Amino acid sequence: MQIHYLEIVTKDVDAVCATYEQMHGVRAPMHDAEEPVVRPYLLVDDIEAAAKAAVGAGGEIAHPPMEIPGHGTFAIYIQGGIHHGLWQV
Repeated sequence: MQIHYLEIVTKDVDAVCATYEQMHGVRAPMHDAEEPVVRPYLLVDDIEAAAKAAVGAGGEIAHPPMEIPGHGTFAIYIQGGIHHGLWQV
């Protein structure tokens, strides 16, 4: 398993940044419904197959695969209350 990207979402950005700013990117929630979370993104060879496998194993897709030009394609699924990210470059 190779983690490609680690996303940290927090409502207390200043405090978290003071701790993590040298190690990870930190951002505020993108909308009011987004809860604080640490979400590792696993590097996968085939994001469509990986997302399908996650659903087959009981995961729920929170964000379907979407390309970010110049960076790759990501998807997010939730399983057991834990957010998981997938990333294909």
